Amino acid sequence: MANMDGKSLLSSKKSIPIPPPSRQSAATGYPCEYVVMNNLAPRGRSSRVPTATKDLWERLFNEGYKADVRINTDNGGIVYAHSNIIGMASPVLGGMLKQANRSKRWRSISIFGVPHDAVRVFIRFLYSSCYENEEMKEFVLHLLVLSHVYAVPHLKRECEQKLELGLLTIDNVVDVFQLALLCDAPRLSLVCHRKILKNFKTVSESEGWKAMKQSHPILEKELLESMIEEENSKKERIRKMNEKEVYLQLYDAMEALVHICRDGCRTIGPHDKDFKANQQPCRYTSCKGLELLVRHFAGCKLRAPGGCAHCKRMWQLLELHSRLCADPNSCRVPLCRNFRQRLAKQSKKDEIRWTILVEKILKTRGIGIAPCFRPL
Repeated sequence: MANMDGKSLLSSKKSIPIPPPSRQSAATGYPCEYVVMNNLAPRGRSSRVPTATKDLWERLFNEGYKADVRINTDNGGIVYAHSNIIGMASPVLGGMLKQANRSKRWRSISIFGVPHDAVRVFIRFLYSSCYENEEMKEFVLHLLVLSHVYAVPHLKRECEQKLELGLLTIDNVVDVFQLALLCDAPRLSLVCHRKILKNFKTVSESEGWKAMKQSHPILEKELLESMIEEENSKKERIRKMNEKEVYLQLYDAMEALVHICRDGCRTIGPHDKDFKANQQPCRYTSCKGLELLVRHFAGCKLRAPGGCAHCKRMWQLLELHSRLCADPNSCRVPLCRNFRQRLAKQSKKDEIRWTILVEKILKTRGIGIAPCFRPL
């Protein structure tokens, strides 16, 4: 083979059969021996590992081949593990192993306060980053605590995500909220906080709330204060929305007033307007109501300011228009110029009140000077 020239080498390569294409997974397009590993891989790296590799780590944990650590759990349970693996996966466990008593080949450490099966799921995750969905559903709160205490951030993120996407309920939201605060999980605590406020009446009747009330009265007080603040904020938002609606209605009324006086509408308008029987409906939403107000104003015997509630509204609309109008000298709205001339005689208090109203109306519409109030 060493004596072959380039030509013979090329011909020898041609004689090597081409391997068959890899079988593809219909769902992912990846070779079928690859599986998704819970989206835990760092950004930019593949989150897929060979099934054979995963199974090897699973067997290593399940069979405890050459295990050298005994993990004591509640009720006398024991989980066997390998010090090199769990020490690398968790710096806290690594520190505990360095200080652990050693008897022959065995080192012993203890994880108490959580169910034995939860510890087993936790240690298994350190081997393969895998878990069963039912196990996660049952032990998610225990795993959240274990991942925080023993510094396993990828498991902690997984627990937070599972809770946020479905495992967080009305019944457990108070417990999860307290754990999120203890385990330094700000996003999860925020999600819980919002859920509590959104379903406050139901949550406040749950067993979790009653237990929190006994064990953490300060936290209950803070949640009640948050609820009051949320209610006040909601009322303030509603007030501002209603206020904005009023400003928009006033602006629409100003547009309709200019339209009536300039273009004419139905039976009201300039004396030289020729109305057609088949005239199209007016596009100004405030026009019909304003027509009735103008018609009343024209015939009312008490239309002096303060004499009639309807006429008072009309006087206010006329004055508001004069403050919005860009050219009162050529404006066809009645009394526009007269109101503008009277501005200098108004009290400072009235001037400030009208100025604020005009600014809010224009700000609500997001404009400087309304186009419809430019020279007519």
